[in-house]
Amino acid sequence: MTPAPVIIAIDGRSGAGKTTLAIELAALLRNHHKVALFHLEDIYPGWNGLTAGIERYVSTVLTPLSRGDHARWISWDWANHYDGDARVTAPAEIVIVEGVGAAAREARPLLSAVIWADSPASVRRVRALQRDGGTYEPFWDQWAAQEEEWLAGDDVPYEADIRVLNKADGSAPPDVLQALTYLPALGPVLIPELAARRGLRLRAERLEYRPDAPTLFRTLYGNSENAVWLDSSNASAVTAEPSPGDTAPLPAEAALSAARERSRFSILADDAGTYGQAVTHRSGESLMTAGSATSRVRGPFFRWLDTVWGRRALRTPDGYPGDFTLGWLGCLGYELKRETGGTDVAAPTPDAALIFAGRAVVLDHADGTAWLLALEAPDADEWLEAARTAVAAATAPAPDPMPTPVSSGITPVSGGISFSSRDTEDAYKSKIAAAQHEIHEGNSYEVCLTTTMTARVPAAEAAPLPIYLALRRKNPAPFASYLRFGGLSVASTSPERFLKITSDGGMRAEPIKGTRRRGADPESDRQLREDLAGSLKDRAENIMIVDLLRNDLSHFAEPGTVTVSRLCEIESYATVHQMVSTIDAQLLPGSPRAEAVAACFPAGSMTGAPKISTMAILDRLEDGPRGLYSGAIGYFSLNGATDLAVAIRTLVTTTGPGNGSNTEPTAVLALGVGGAITADSVPEEEYDEIRVKAHGVLSTLGAEFPTN
Repeated sequence: MTPAPVIIAIDGRSGAGKTTLAIELAALLRNHHKVALFHLEDIYPGWNGLTAGIERYVSTVLTPLSRGDHARWISWDWANHYDGDARVTAPAEIVIVEGVGAAAREARPLLSAVIWADSPASVRRVRALQRDGGTYEPFWDQWAAQEEEWLAGDDVPYEADIRVLNKADGSAPPDVLQALTYLPALGPVLIPELAARRGLRLRAERLEYRPDAPTLFRTLYGNSENAVWLDSSNASAVTAEPSPGDTAPLPAEAALSAARERSRFSILADDAGTYGQAVTHRSGESLMTAGSATSRVRGPFFRWLDTVWGRRALRTPDGYPGDFTLGWLGCLGYELKRETGGTDVAAPTPDAALIFAGRAVVLDHADGTAWLLALEAPDADEWLEAARTAVAAATAPAPDPMPTPVSSGITPVSGGISFSSRDTEDAYKSKIAAAQHEIHEGNSYEVCLTTTMTARVPAAEAAPLPIYLALRRKNPAPFASYLRFGGLSVASTSPERFLKITSDGGMRAEPIKGTRRRGADPESDRQLREDLAGSLKDRAENIMIVDLLRNDLSHFAEPGTVTVSRLCEIESYATVHQMVSTIDAQLLPGSPRAEAVAACFPAGSMTGAPKISTMAILDRLEDGPRGLYSGAIGYFSLNGATDLAVAIRTLVTTTGPGNGSNTEPTAVLALGVGGAITADSVPEEEYDEIRVKAHGVLSTLGAEFPTN
């Protein structure tokens, strides 16, 4: 008896191209493995024998193979319509079984992976009849009826680990092989394939151009289904400096340096090309799409992240000043807290949405250069040439053609978009009182209470990218971003870093606690800034979160390396003054970087302290999920670096079909706002603070703060 093999089933309706897919996948796997193939059509007992064929396959073929034994089975003689000769299938390191019913319910406990091949019905019939000629044609409807009856009681497509749209153009086998490498059960066997995935080469080109980022994004990624723009939109005006004419004193050099560091780079990418992939995670299940194949990996998100990120897959190119060397980009939702000590709450948006970028443009605002990054691939030269042309064309663009929000379609409703709030003013103030009761009871020191405002508009008028461009003009920020994942768009002007880990293990968190609006004139602006700097309440809020983050970082930090390099510094943005602190540490060598991120998630500035008990209080008070708001936005780079912002000042747009009699697609716009509640909070002041925080987004949309 040989060791039990890895058994991969390729299932699908007749004519889905399973046989060809199995043969071509086996050829790819044979580069490193011994592979055996089994075709279920050899064992079906006739044209009405689907159910009986599945029983024969499971008992006489699959069961012995799964033990590492030879399978001895009786073939079917299709010419004489009777049992044929006895045959033997020997086990191998990998066994591929293909055919209708290969992944039936009875078979799945014995399988290592299930692949479901999809194809349109019209294509399937043509394929099947071309393969089998007139022999199959009289029985097509009979066999198809058996397939439908079987699938009605056994939803194999849903249970599949991988689904592939088999276009018969040669793309499916390599896409499926890549998807197989992400399945934990196959990892120990597919080590050579995993090594190839990590043995990547990076090409980097420096261009002496300072392109207009919006123009460049529209040119390269305006038509991409999935795209990410991590946009240091305030690069031209260092955020720590007061506005022109402001008589407030300049910030300390440390604050100025930190602000410049946060605002240096912008990253533009999509998931096209040889290595492009996308993943969404919901409630313990990750769906990864690579070309024509989508794999489903069950388990926690941060466990999945640890399998695809954190190990240095390539080195930073010589002379390249950035930390991002291609990799995963996107957003993490607040409800991932279920994996870090919080309760399980479902959200309408994904718990995580990321793309893998095998090529990207990085803008260095300090040096005034553009870097083209691309993994070595057959299509790398073509993309690099297109990117060079796009960067050059965007370097001297015409003035931004975006008109004011009112005339651009950003405000489709007369008088502006009308938002409604999850909480009325009285309800929110009652929740403030309830939070203070929890604090007096000793269950928390600080509760970061939030609410959500939503609006529904026709999808054709939602215009997520124009909205973002208007937001970035009105409120530039170091961690601004625009993300598009199909029908989900995220427009953020976040000023707050959640967590940065450099390739050499340096860690940094920069929480914001304490906010004042900008004044209408220099004198009032100076007074507001000084009021924030001298506020004992705001300093207490900030220091409590600093202490929480010192603890979060310490879980994976080298002992003695956790330091507070800045405490309660004031930084000024276009619409607000903020109180910011900086906590640094050094990652303990060998530590899992995904777990280091999880230890800090969600951002303490969006929960309160202590984190776990306060999250439970928030679940009771907030009456609904936060979704992507107060999660994180950023990248996980192939050199082990990550830089994540807190998802605040963030508008989330979800486009979907109409409901009821309305057949027109609609878009739901959601904006989360909140503030830290302490024992001495004044409800009126706290409510005014969320109005201030919402102003930048709402005023751009021509909307008022909801009064309901």
